[in-house]
Amino acid sequence: MSINWLRFVSPSLKKPPLFHLCHLPPPPPSSSAVIVAMSYDKELAAAKKAASLAARLCQKVQKALLQSDVQSKNDKSPVTVADYGSQALVSFVLQQEFPDNFSLVAEEDSKDLRKDGGQEIVERITKLVNDSLTIDGSYNVTLSTEDVLKAIDNGRSEGGSQGRHWVLDPIDGTKGFLRGDQYAIALALLDGGKVVLGVLACPNLPLTSLSDAGQHSPNNKVGCLFFAVVGGGTYMQPLDGSSAVKVQVSAVENPEEASFFESYEAAHSMHDLSSLIAQKLGVKAPPVRIDSQAKYGALSRGDGAIYLRLPHKGYREKIWDHAAGCIVVSVIHLPTFLRGCKMQTDS
Repeated sequence: MSINWLRFVSPSLKKPPLFHLCHLPPPPPSSSAVIVAMSYDKELAAAKKAASLAARLCQKVQKALLQSDVQSKNDKSPVTVADYGSQALVSFVLQQEFPDNFSLVAEEDSKDLRKDGGQEIVERITKLVNDSLTIDGSYNVTLSTEDVLKAIDNGRSEGGSQGRHWVLDPIDGTKGFLRGDQYAIALALLDGGKVVLGVLACPNLPLTSLSDAGQHSPNNKVGCLFFAVVGGGTYMQPLDGSSAVKVQVSAVENPEEASFFESYEAAHSMHDLSSLIAQKLGVKAPPVRIDSQAKYGALSRGDGAIYLRLPHKGYREKIWDHAAGCIVVSVIHLPTFLRGCKMQTDS
């Protein structure tokens, strides 16, 4: 039994926090779990394809990021041509694969792109999307600027607890993306309000453990694709499509030997409170701070034992911030475990 979550409860920021470690037992043998996993084979293949295409687009943009490629949303958070291009690509691929049953809840929309002066950036996004589709070769199509804008806006589904809904963060960790650090394309599938499938494409995450060589080692090969289906475990493979390997969380049982992840940006999580909790638990290692749901991927393969995310008062988490990462970690421990990954897209 290993440390895998730190559950945090704080009724009020004025009161001392309550916290405890939650252990998940190893999965019981079950043949039914395999049957459940097989029922999402087509969805998993489509999700991996969509996320991989989006990752390649994002890599291309990050290598030669132009100042004009970065915009600011109404909440002052940054958004890039890669965010929009990634969402358009994923939306297009999923709609092509599931034309009769397609619902997407995603972070971006085309409102700002349709404003006066937005034509140039829309044309750049369209070119990036079409170049990606041409290189892939699966779809013999050239999208117009309006096609791309509609694909982006197809992510405005209201979701709900009934039926199937895809959930997408086209670039989770945009600030990390802009710094040249970690980010992730995070795609999940909800079926009946439960997360049943998740894919994390992490273009800058090393293929080896962060604890082995450090995330910025020039000799470290980077680019990971994590994927999980309920009942099927979690796997990691290089973004180049090489063979996948099954991953396992840390076996650390003693908090003093554990390392923990937290958000790089102090605006995303209360670092002081994280430090206090770690101190109370007896954790001796300093926190590993990286951007995005890449933390979930690193956690799933045992790079760390705990992930602390303690949002500031008033901050509301979005479903696309955790849906894919949630199942990538939780499905390892208990294939039939869904309660911790139950999310409703209308909440």
